[in-house]
Amino acid sequence: MEQLQLEPQITQKEIAIKKNTKLIKFKDDCKRFIATQPIGTISIIFIFIVVVVAILAPLLAPYDPVAQNRQAFLAGPSAQHILGTDDLGRDVFSRIVYGSRISLIVGFASVVFSLIFGILFGVISGYFGGVVDMILQRVMDAILAIPALILALFIAALLGPAIQNVIIALVVVETPRFARIVRGEMLKIREMNYVEASRSVGSSVFRIIWKHGLPNMMAPIIVLSSLAFGQSIIAEASLSFLGIGTPPPKPSWGLMLSGASRYMENAPWLVLFPGLALGLCVLAFNLLGDSLRDFLDPKLSS
Repeated sequence: MEQLQLEPQITQKEIAIKKNTKLIKFKDDCKRFIATQPIGTISIIFIFIVVVVAILAPLLAPYDPVAQNRQAFLAGPSAQHILGTDDLGRDVFSRIVYGSRISLIVGFASVVFSLIFGILFGVISGYFGGVVDMILQRVMDAILAIPALILALFIAALLGPAIQNVIIALVVVETPRFARIVRGEMLKIREMNYVEASRSVGSSVFRIIWKHGLPNMMAPIIVLSSLAFGQSIIAEASLSFLGIGTPPPKPSWGLMLSGASRYMENAPWLVLFPGLALGLCVLAFNLLGDSLRDFLDPKLSS
């Protein structure tokens, strides 16, 4: 009876030790990242600020982003409108603040769904191989053969201008990239000795993939997710600029740039500030991806 009572206590202690070890390792990795990747650290801080701005948009925006002021058409930056107003008298600062929400929502949703489908197709293709691998990879190759923006443009135009349709178009475009990376990693992992040992003791396919496959391919997935986030933001802006992305009057950065293109000479602030927000946001995610790549695979930085 004493042994039976002690076993759960020992198990709980081991679990607590493992959690504590993982927490310590995570803290050490964070400190090492800050020390070795200053550009990546600055990018994380900037992205965090953008996320906070998007969450607190109703508190930070001084005006309704879609409210028109007929007495302030194309007004320059002033005390009332710190970034000026557009051709309909809408406050540019408020629209940029609310536009960050759309960019982050589209970027997050498209990356998450692309990641889910990419891991699913990549793991199945890489682990099982054979006919399944051939069929899935030919489908991925067919999608990758079409330029990404043209394919996204076609899908978004076919489905109509809406945020959810932009997300669907970007998921179709991004999924093959994740699938190819995951497949390549899975092909290497399935030949490892620890996977063979796991098979020999009767572990199921799901357990092998969950315990050995996914944890050992997280590094390239994290890097690709960061880069894909920035690409999704600029793709949404491109589709909105062409009029088939976020429908007006919602405040999208691409939509703001599209409307501002007619007033570049008379009202340059309409192009400058949304373009600066878009450029800095995409740059931050790209720099973060490069920093994560160097941090997670030091051989690439040598």
